[in-house]
Amino acid sequence: MMQSLHDIAQLRSWRQQLPTGATLGFVPTMGALHEGHRQLIERCRKECDQVVVSIFVNPTQFNQAADLENYPQPLEQDLAICAKEGVDAVFLPAKQSLYPDDYRYRVQESKASTVLEGAHRPGHFDGVLTIVLKLFQLVAPQRAYFGEKDWQQLQLVKGMVDAFFLPLEIISCPTVRDERGLALSSRNSRLSGDGRLHAANFARILHTSATAAEASQALTQSGFSVEYVEDVDGRRLAAIVYEGVRLIDNIAL
Repeated sequence: MMQSLHDIAQLRSWRQQLPTGATLGFVPTMGALHEGHRQLIERCRKECDQVVVSIFVNPTQFNQAADLENYPQPLEQDLAICAKEGVDAVFLPAKQSLYPDDYRYRVQESKASTVLEGAHRPGHFDGVLTIVLKLFQLVAPQRAYFGEKDWQQLQLVKGMVDAFFLPLEIISCPTVRDERGLALSSRNSRLSGDGRLHAANFARILHTSATAAEASQALTQSGFSVEYVEDVDGRRLAAIVYEGVRLIDNIAL
């Protein structure tokens, strides 16, 4: 039966009772779970003896207060998905328990985090890396599962694990898309019906354009506000805004 763990003491107590030698897999989330999250959990369930999912809307990675306030939090729906997928425990911490220092101590990366998402969302990756490190320390998994949609985040998490010699493996999972090709995201729920249909052109243009500059021009002509489109290390990464909703995506070149 799935357990809901609401504080660090409960998590540590649950962790200590695991069978010796059991493989613990971890899926960190901010809730508003969709098919992409479900597939992360499903793979974790197949590969690990025990599965923990965290649900925590991390305030330190939002650089706009309105974005944090508008972030969807359908907790009961999220818990139902976790239960259906056979999750063993869900960690549901409060902000104060994870930031007793009021975020005075934080993790900073000085190069890869300053471009692309980092350039447009100052401080974002400080918040991401700090909360991920805290969760890794508390959950102490052998494996942690991340989606490739947040490609830059994935690379930074992998780099942090290597830099601090953390004893776990980062498992990357392919981006999950809807039937029209739009990368699944919790933010998609803020688009109108027509907006979601049109947003599918985002991925299509990234795939069909010969260069990043051509993709940027085509996106602008399609009515998207383009923040960046760049080709980096065999990947095309992009961020746009449509109907006031910020969307990111990436494809392999």
